[in-house]
Amino acid sequence: MSMADQVLEELRPGLAPEVLAQIPDLAKRLAGAGRIVCYGVGREGLMMKALAMRLYHLGLDAHVVGDMTAPPVGNGDVLFVSAGPGSFSTVAGLVGVAQEAGTDVVCITAEPDGPVPQSADVVVHAPAQTMAADKGAQATSILPMGSLFEALMFLFFELLVLDLRDQLGITPDAMRANHTNLE
Repeated sequence: MSMADQVLEELRPGLAPEVLAQIPDLAKRLAGAGRIVCYGVGREGLMMKALAMRLYHLGLDAHVVGDMTAPPVGNGDVLFVSAGPGSFSTVAGLVGVAQEAGTDVVCITAEPDGPVPQSADVVVHAPAQTMAADKGAQATSILPMGSLFEALMFLFFELLVLDLRDQLGITPDAMRANHTNLE
């Protein structure tokens, strides 16, 4: 089996029907949010930024924690965080701040029993190897560190965007109209 075929096989469990069944309710929650603010660390953070960009393309009020234009959050808003291995101190800190402000927290993770997902209002379970389980007998992927989880995040988010696009009745042309012209 080629390395590419092996990676595709490793992604299949993360795209199983029971995983994708989480999308409609998540899409409904995001569609009904006032503001959506996304956050993750490292490469997970890059996937969260990619999601925020697509949510913006859909016309949603989407932002990234740390950007100078990120607004405050409160009731009716959603903080969408990533904690693949179940915990990151910065993510946990932001979850606490958001919840104190009355914001709902959604967490995507490979470890739903971790402290960050356990404190979230909604947990999206994306089963894939993270950097926390990439050594010895725990390792299940040929990809380095958390790459399998990050790749799964990207694919899951693109499927989420397609569902949201349909729920919101947004056309591909309308999405494209929200794309920057400053490139």
